[in-house]
Amino acid sequence: MRMSAKLLAAGLLAAALLAFAPGVASAHEEKDVGPYTMAVGFGTEPDAYAGQPNSVQLLLTKDEKPVTDLGDTLQVTITFGDQTSDAMSLEPYFEVGEWGIPGDYRVFFVPSQPGDYTFHFTGTIGGTKVDESFTSGPKTFATVQDMAGATFPQVQSPTNAELAARQEADSARTTKELATVTSAANEASDAASSAKTVGIIGIAVGAIGLIVAIVALTRKRA
Repeated sequence: MRMSAKLLAAGLLAAALLAFAPGVASAHEEKDVGPYTMAVGFGTEPDAYAGQPNSVQLLLTKDEKPVTDLGDTLQVTITFGDQTSDAMSLEPYFEVGEWGIPGDYRVFFVPSQPGDYTFHFTGTIGGTKVDESFTSGPKTFATVQDMAGATFPQVQSPTNAELAARQEADSARTTKELATVTSAANEASDAASSAKTVGIIGIAVGAIGLIVAIVALTRKRA
């Protein structure tokens, strides 16, 4: 029993170390920066879905050994289409000797749209300058997929893009209706103002007529 436990522990350790061997990290793109190797991809792969929590994952090694003291010298931005996030610092997703895989650094976020994402790293690693971009695709790492293709049973719900288009159409319709109501209210106000003016003029004319009649009656009696 004790021997089996040792073999199991050795196997798990070997698997963790193999994750850092060149070309072994599944669905990650690798680049060498000075003496360091950066293996970058989504933290949840090979299937990354829009609307589901995920992360930018950096597996960092030097001479095929995990780097565990990165600190806060490296940042990453996330780009989708023409939108780019603020720069974010990577945090260790491990505790040496406790849990996780040493050298695994993350930035957590929720990819909101299906498609390809670019992770741009800037800063330094151990004094080595870094300015590298990693873009998802067939030859690099996972492209974010729409949840509709992975759900069962199928739910006839609109995609995020359809919801955005619908919201924009509803907003435009509301704005148009508000403009129509405002215009009608202004017209009614103008009509009321005109009617009030005509009424005032009528009262004034009536008062003048009454005064004239009184004056004429007074003169006749005199």
